[in-house]
Amino acid sequence: MELGLLCSQVTRICKETGEFILKEKNKVNKEHIELKSLNSLVSYVDKNAEEQLVSGLSALLPEAGFIAEEGTSDKKGERYHWVIDPLDGTTNFLHGIPVFSISIGLMEGDETVLGVVYELGRKEMFYAWKDGGAYLNGKPIKTSNQTELKDCLFATGFPYYDFGRMQNFLQLLMALFEQSRGVRRLGSAATDLAYVACGRFDGFFEYGLSPWDVAGGVVLVKEAGGKVSDFKGGNDYIFGKEIAVASQGIFDTYLEIIKDYMKY
Repeated sequence: MELGLLCSQVTRICKETGEFILKEKNKVNKEHIELKSLNSLVSYVDKNAEEQLVSGLSALLPEAGFIAEEGTSDKKGERYHWVIDPLDGTTNFLHGIPVFSISIGLMEGDETVLGVVYELGRKEMFYAWKDGGAYLNGKPIKTSNQTELKDCLFATGFPYYDFGRMQNFLQLLMALFEQSRGVRRLGSAATDLAYVACGRFDGFFEYGLSPWDVAGGVVLVKEAGGKVSDFKGGNDYIFGKEIAVASQGIFDTYLEIIKDYMKY
């Protein structure tokens, strides 16, 4: 499989679906919004966008299955699976906050080999594939080259349904506030990962995530030169509901701080 060519085709599908999402942005009202679970919102835009993505990606790779947030396809693949979030940052989208993305990852077995994050607010297309590098709108990107936490800016996502580790999380935030330039919360994990890949953030961490939140972004970070793990330093970050990513220069120090506070 030529992953570079496939990635180019996926970005085209993302652009087409992105046009639909942006066209519907000012048409959504309260009657269109559903509550899937605690603080988890969805509208017809998410569902229709996912149907478009599933259709387009099925044509590219008919043998692949899907792990999709809105459940429009539960097809199982033997070797490949697309992991897709048609609108990461739905709450931002519904509240008129311009930070939301389409996120697509392709898994071959247990490995994510291709990733695309299309941040619609700024129309920035981030994409990468295994051993092919990472790009933003056609230009190569790299993670930051910082080596000291005091020079770093981090990102996170606030817990919105799993509050069992809240005290540990708040203590971790305090530690990072004291040792870095600050912590930002954009409301879209896929965008956070893309911003680490291009050096805008030096690191990102969050728990309570789903596979479709991170599958596209982890390829970006890895191919841009960064490191990815779960909070224990292992590899269970796609399905393990927690992720820590950072540039090479600060990753080990940063992960030790996360380990200190986010204990089980």
